[in-house]
Amino acid sequence: MPRPLQRVRLESGLKLNLNSLARRGIIKPGAITGPVGIAWTDYAGQQIASAYITADMSGEQTGWLRIRLGRLDQRITLVASRRHFGGRQWFFMCPHLRSLATVLWMPPGADTFACRQRWGRQVAYASQFMDRIARGHRGAATIKLRLCSFGGFDPDEWDLPPKPKWMRWRTYNRMVERFDGYEAMVEEGLLGAVKQLGLSTNISD
Repeated sequence: MPRPLQRVRLESGLKLNLNSLARRGIIKPGAITGPVGIAWTDYAGQQIASAYITADMSGEQTGWLRIRLGRLDQRITLVASRRHFGGRQWFFMCPHLRSLATVLWMPPGADTFACRQRWGRQVAYASQFMDRIARGHRGAATIKLRLCSFGGFDPDEWDLPPKPKWMRWRTYNRMVERFDGYEAMVEEGLLGAVKQLGLSTNISD
């Protein structure tokens, strides 16, 4: 059974993913960028918020990212760590816990971005509120919408979109495997529900 919805759903808030920002060209290691606009959408593709991001990643060890979102004007320290095989990996420094993270969250009702640990038991991931069938549907839908967004496909026309032109086959095949796994999760959940229903009917008889 899914857990009662008592804590705030983390994914209902806003998320800053440092690696995703870099892939999208909103920030650039080794350079000063911005202000660049960014928007958040829900699972239906509707925009829920927008902001402007400026970043300075020109230093070798430290930098900063500034986000302006409505009344929020937050400056976040960035830290670069050397990789074993060369290059550097950038991290956010959580403004509250001073720990390193690649993802920061601003849950519903919050007025600042911080790492997941900062919010503790005030929040929970959406999957913690779902049963097996709902998790499967949600996972499959997320992959479908992501592929549609990357490839410019209409979600209403595809159960599973084809590979976007620029995407590597290895990446696409991995997403297909995950999609199939979520579909199997739904089927297994439905089968279990049918068996349980049959058992309950037999008992009541």
